[in-house]
Amino acid sequence: MEMLPFPLAEEPDELASETGRKLFAGPVDFLKGVVAMDGLPEADRVEVCFAGRSNVGKSSLINALTGRKGIARASNTPGRTQEINFFTLGEERYLVDLPGYGYANAPLAVVEKWQRLLKQYLQGRQTLRRAFVLIDARHGVKAVDEEIMKLLDSAAVTFQCVLTKADKVKLNDRERVLNQVRGALAKHPAAFPELVLTSSEKGDGIASLRSIIAGLD
Repeated sequence: MEMLPFPLAEEPDELASETGRKLFAGPVDFLKGVVAMDGLPEADRVEVCFAGRSNVGKSSLINALTGRKGIARASNTPGRTQEINFFTLGEERYLVDLPGYGYANAPLAVVEKWQRLLKQYLQGRQTLRRAFVLIDARHGVKAVDEEIMKLLDSAAVTFQCVLTKADKVKLNDRERVLNQVRGALAKHPAAFPELVLTSSEKGDGIASLRSIIAGLD
């Protein structure tokens, strides 16, 4: 049987699942919001970051991962998060929530400031092990997603695509979207060759994502 490019991540085995569960069951605390590079915390531990266009479900996914409803504030106003938000994940990891992108109604100067900060962060953070790029499973990869992927390519930061809101998609539509995503990712050298399909509401893919993060060093 021919192996699909960018297959879906398999369910973690019992050990990996438990390791991931323990990591996220431990202390998870908001550390600080950063608006300039000189405000970044010391690069003294492994970091993972989450990027996604506005209203992709990023806050909901972070809340589901951590099992804490309000740790990442979801907003009905796209583009509200204008900071790089750092959370401590135990004593050995940072979980980083990047500003939502692709919000056309934000002032141009604000958008340019976000983009500049994002680029500086991605290119200058040696402890960043992986970026998770969130894609809405109903819509697939859009032009604004391509922009962040190109930025990650140029920064040589490995990124893994996480599809959100999988419970909102019919099975036959899901395959079409997955094929579109795979085609888009094939053009990006920094793309990690595995997809994670998630639903923050149903809990699908959460154990897989936790174990992936716990396994990075």
